[in-house]
Amino acid sequence: MKRIPAPTLPLALLLAALVGTAVAKLPAPSDEAKAKAAEAAAKTAHAGKVDAYKLCLAMDKVAADYHAKAKAAGKEAKPVVETPACADPGAFVYAPPAAASAPAPAAAAASAPPAAAASKT
Repeated sequence: MKRIPAPTLPLALLLAALVGTAVAKLPAPSDEAKAKAAEAAAKTAHAGKVDAYKLCLAMDKVAADYHAKAKAAGKEAKPVVETPACADPGAFVYAPPAAASAPAPAAAAASAPPAAAASKT
């Protein structure tokens, strides 16, 4: 295993500390950036479902081919194990979550003057 020279180690630690503080001061993402990130996450999840579907189809095809060749060769193959059918996830459709429509009623009530104070005057 190769060792790092002694003068390089403190420099590397200092650089890591500076990068860490720079990352810590990044501003919060905007609503648009959050929406794009949510859509990207949804696309990634759908791609995973499509990949699982394609893998399921491929495994079914290979198993059917194996059993057909074994039967043709006169070999004894293990019985087919029943598995759930492959579920097609369909086309990707993204429905963004509903934005906050109105402020909460409690916040509106807190800003209004109390009814008891208004009746005393």
